[in-house]
Amino acid sequence: MRFLSIAETDVGIAKATNQDSLLIKHAYYKESEILMAIICDGMGGLSHGELASATVIRRFSDWFEKNLAAELKNLDMTIVGHKWAAILKNLNIRIAEYGRKIGESLGTTFTGILMIDDEYVIVHVGDTRAYSIDSRITQLTKDQTFIAAEVAKGTLTAEQAKTDKRRNILLQCVGASRVVEPDIITGKVKKGVYLLCSDGFRHEISDREIYDYMNPAQLTDAAKMKSNARYLIETVKSRNEKDNISVIAIKAE
Repeated sequence: MRFLSIAETDVGIAKATNQDSLLIKHAYYKESEILMAIICDGMGGLSHGELASATVIRRFSDWFEKNLAAELKNLDMTIVGHKWAAILKNLNIRIAEYGRKIGESLGTTFTGILMIDDEYVIVHVGDTRAYSIDSRITQLTKDQTFIAAEVAKGTLTAEQAKTDKRRNILLQCVGASRVVEPDIITGKVKKGVYLLCSDGFRHEISDREIYDYMNPAQLTDAAKMKSNARYLIETVKSRNEKDNISVIAIKAE
């Protein structure tokens, strides 16, 4: 597999700071191409959410530089996923301790994917999302939110959930949860597009709109990927989304 990737982020129309943090790392090993992409949506007063998300991003950038090579010698994506989960559990403790010292609550979501040739692992906490897009759009992660849990129980419909005022209540958040149990998802990389996004990106557009602009046939090169991602971000802003807005797109071919 070969990977082409772009990242776009916007502070949006209401917030003074952008608390989303994004990371893309690209490497090669023997005949394999490697791509790591992570999106974190920070939360907390002033710039504390930005600090939480950036702290997590820095830790995983270090992991890619210092620990990936050892994993490649005897690669097992499930083991990698569990090691990522352990890192997030440790960060949860460290960020919470810092929050107690400064008397503030801060935290971040985490959705990260590691793709090595035709295998991937996704590790996920919160309500940032990962999708795959080929002949259709498929959500790969499950939102760890109060509303998603209510929909799963049947007490709310998917349509009701879209406008429910409790939609931003997270069940898990790195730095603000007593215990974090990340979801670990493994699979085979297929030709198509993999998309990671913050909740601000998806609240005011439909899956159909995401598919129309981010499907493999549309994304012919990096310039087109960036322009289509930017178009969707501007569409979201025009519909009065108040949150920061971020997206990472990866084309696998």
